[in-house]
Amino acid sequence: MSWHILGAGSLGCLWAARLAAQQHCVHLILRNAKALARYQQTPGVGLSDAQRQHTTYYPIRAQLAPDPQPIQHLLLACKAYDAQAAIAQVAHRLTRDSQVILLQNGLGSQQVIQQLLPNTRCLAASSTEGAYLAEPFHSVFAGQGQVWLGDLDSSAQPPPEALLEQCTAASIPCVWTSDILTQLWRKLAINCAINPLTVIYNCQNGELSRYSTQINALCDELQLLLCRSGQPEAAQGLQHLVWSVIEKTAANSSSMRQDVLHQRRTEISYITGFACTQSLQLRGDTPILHALQTQLQEVLQAQGLPTI
Repeated sequence: MSWHILGAGSLGCLWAARLAAQQHCVHLILRNAKALARYQQTPGVGLSDAQRQHTTYYPIRAQLAPDPQPIQHLLLACKAYDAQAAIAQVAHRLTRDSQVILLQNGLGSQQVIQQLLPNTRCLAASSTEGAYLAEPFHSVFAGQGQVWLGDLDSSAQPPPEALLEQCTAASIPCVWTSDILTQLWRKLAINCAINPLTVIYNCQNGELSRYSTQINALCDELQLLLCRSGQPEAAQGLQHLVWSVIEKTAANSSSMRQDVLHQRRTEISYITGFACTQSLQLRGDTPILHALQTQLQEVLQAQGLPTI
């Protein structure tokens, strides 16, 4: 089975290395000629264990978006704000038989891409795996998690068994769900409760235990928002889930905080921004959420980073 990975971040490289380890034909699609030249100076995609005691390099081929090779399976692992432009660059390489896995944080970008690709099967992914880049094209697997996959559109199609089997064989822990939106909304709410506060207080996840009153009140608002949005299942036990994630990832730095520390644009528009917009549309009462969004924007502005 042939795979293309568009987005050579921590999770993109993690998937690429795992698939290459199983002898699949894997190609990285890189942003520009400069990135391609930089990659060609490396021994390949690197993958290390959490303690970085063992590292393996996989000499995966790389190409640019205009390459004419048809795409069978595409993992879109770029940032949410880059997703639309990225998919537009390779849309001509997709066929009716192509499958696209959308691995973006938050909500909003997935629906836009499904609209752009009405004749392509788009599978949304929600991942709790932990990884970070030690250096470009070198992923460190920081924590075992789960990946939920499901169709974005409502048309009933059988699960893509061959794809799921290949992922499982490559140690990518995929579980198929017929209701991926529940998983996406649940993760959105968890991210809203954790990521912004790690930026505002500039702390690792575990240090959020100091702000339990604020987090619990925020979880109450997010539960109401989920229910108003038609996602009552995602709202169940949200506070418990948030604290469980904080405990399990205590030594981790959230993806949003990592972006800020590296002076990169965050995905605020697809996390708290999306939640605030949804709340306004539904006329929900979420003052804590909106105050959090304002405070987060102020921190980003002070850092010279985009606030959307």
